[in-house]
Amino acid sequence: MSMMKGFSNAFRIPELRRKILITLGLVFVCRLVSQIPTPGVDWRALQAVIETARQSSAGGGILDWFDVFTGGAMAQCAIGFLSIWPYISAQIVIQLLSSVIPALEKLKKEGESGRQQLAQITRYLTIVLCVVQSWGIATMLSHPAALGPAFAGTEIVVNPGLGFQLMTVIGMTCASLFVMWLADQITTFGIGNGASLIIMINITSRLPQAIMSAWERYFGLGGVQASAPIAELPILVLFFMLVVMGTVLLTQGVRKVTIHTTRRSVGGGNTYGMQQTYMPLRVNYTGVMPIIFAQPLIQIPSTILLKVTDSTSSGFSGALNRFAQDLSSPTTALHMVVYAALIMFFAFFWVATQFNAIDISENLKKDGSYIPGIRPGRATAEFLDDMMTKITLIGGTGLLVVALIPMLLMGWMSVPWAIASFFGGTSLLIVVGVALDTLRIMESHLLVRKYDGFLSHGSLRGRNG
Repeated sequence: MSMMKGFSNAFRIPELRRKILITLGLVFVCRLVSQIPTPGVDWRALQAVIETARQSSAGGGILDWFDVFTGGAMAQCAIGFLSIWPYISAQIVIQLLSSVIPALEKLKKEGESGRQQLAQITRYLTIVLCVVQSWGIATMLSHPAALGPAFAGTEIVVNPGLGFQLMTVIGMTCASLFVMWLADQITTFGIGNGASLIIMINITSRLPQAIMSAWERYFGLGGVQASAPIAELPILVLFFMLVVMGTVLLTQGVRKVTIHTTRRSVGGGNTYGMQQTYMPLRVNYTGVMPIIFAQPLIQIPSTILLKVTDSTSSGFSGALNRFAQDLSSPTTALHMVVYAALIMFFAFFWVATQFNAIDISENLKKDGSYIPGIRPGRATAEFLDDMMTKITLIGGTGLLVVALIPMLLMGWMSVPWAIASFFGGTSLLIVVGVALDTLRIMESHLLVRKYDGFLSHGSLRGRNG
């Protein structure tokens, strides 16, 4: 009830109402871009190839992953197939390089001017990634036999050649840059982070398909008989609610480290004495980054091994091919173990590159602040580093549990990927995180204007809160 009242109050504030309508309008344009087919592509032949490739590999493989995160643009090879992902990839690369390249690290610390230069470098890198990825897509569409002998003789492109490749590169690059611009406009004039909202909308656009798959599974549809007992449905719905609750707790969980400030200067030269605050260390400090890194590191090597090895061989090549098949299938024990190990590795790797305990301890010392019972300086840095290691172990464990749930559902209950993908993994983490961030921003507007928020008690806290 309080939630509905909060949404009603949001449209009573002219500024907030305008921001919401702008966001909805720009998101609608983004969805239109993802529905415009690439000229020269026979989308029916493409869908047949995708379905054959999906059935020959694992149901939740790289093709399904792309289909979810492009909002269905892959199936018809839309010019918006790349969507916002080249921009996100460029941001991740620049963020990682800023930790190891002194020049980029210096820009990061130069305030607004440095951030603007980093943003410009990110945009240039986005263009490079768009060109490389769209050229690869155009080449693959022109030569489907490269996907495997089963596709020899298949024609996806009506008139393949250099002209088609250049047209595809220009179309997909321009569409991706246009979506990047729309994301910036949402961030500036709308509600929340534009890039994150676009990704969330792409994911949730597959929800109707998931509902139809669930209806077909439990009730039958279009002459297709139900394939699972109806008693399984309420159990699945209850499990989904529990998973969402756990994901919200993982996203919002923080470890509060008490901070004492010995002095605080205010305008006019006045200085106040002891104050107590706290430093929030997020349990899921890494967000979805470990999952995003782990997925390609499993799928890409296994795909290459499947291409260069012989499945009919009884020797080393055949054994390597069977190993690659098990590694690429998300329902096998090998895939889950390697996936979990990679998630934990990248969780600690991301914290090691992004969480600088020495800088934090130096800033606390300059501000006249300290952690009770811990000496300022090196001892504080060691304490924070040890604390973050323990938190990362807990957060990484929770992250891999959420990531493995869809695979367990597919393996144990034969739940289709279209349904299972909403029970965990990157999809659920992004949707929950972005929704919390957006609601938190809306709630701050409501509270400033003396309206009730979305909760009866307390307030929402986003991923960065």
